Amino acid sequence: MKAYLKKYGVRMGIVVAAAAFLILIGVSVRGGATGLIQNLTGIVAAPMQKVLSSTVNWFNSIYGYLYDYDSLMADNESLRTQLAEAQQSAREGIEASEENVRLREALNLRQKHTDYVLESAKVVLWSSSNWSSSFTISKGRTSGIEMGDPVITEYGALVGQVTELGETWATVSTLIDVDMSVGAYVGTSGSSGMVVGEYALMQKKTAKLTFLADGAQIFVGDEVLTSGSGGAFPAGLVIGTISNVQTEAGGQIEYGIVVPQCELDALVQVFIIKDFEVVE
Repeated sequence: MKAYLKKYGVRMGIVVAAAAFLILIGVSVRGGATGLIQNLTGIVAAPMQKVLSSTVNWFNSIYGYLYDYDSLMADNESLRTQLAEAQQSAREGIEASEENVRLREALNLRQKHTDYVLESAKVVLWSSSNWSSSFTISKGRTSGIEMGDPVITEYGALVGQVTELGETWATVSTLIDVDMSVGAYVGTSGSSGMVVGEYALMQKKTAKLTFLADGAQIFVGDEVLTSGSGGAFPAGLVIGTISNVQTEAGGQIEYGIVVPQCELDALVQVFIIKDFEVVE
């Protein structure tokens, strides 16, 4: 409609005015008026002025509406662009602030563990497989990362281990992955064991504390840490907390369900321990 009026509006105005003129002439003739030419001003001028004035006003209002509509649409588009830019700036500000927090905590971690050689990396892609729990990071061999390097958060919580390596990328298998196993001990009792991944537990974002020594006692709420046994992980990294204590099918051997300390789904940046002091 808008495009049609813009294209044919003037023509429509002329046609309407001409039609009004002819109608008025016909009316005056049928009424027996004499001296049509002489009285044309009195008979036609005033009605025609009203008709033409009304027509012009109508077209002015239509064009005014179309102009205002176009202006409002342009203003609306400009406001949407400004809003999108403001939202993007806000997101970038939040991301920068969160990264600063992570780096400050990592600095505290370095000061606490002077033997750690850390490399920060971004999480760029999570695995889509239902049979594993892993993700890809933005650093690889060229950054000094090696197979088997431990991966932690800025707070020193264990995330997992490097299991695949490229020049500029690496794959990290998380501690709940079915192929992962970590030497562990329970903080309160000192009981040692292994935290291992199981498929059913992996779907629930948990792992299993098992291979406990005979007579070992574990309780809900106990903190589980890395033991450092085997030399793959430094001792003292927080793995998680025992959320449930269960027994094997025979009813004698206990094992614990461990909820990881780190929130795996929320990981944005991680820190790879490229070197650390192994405590014998």
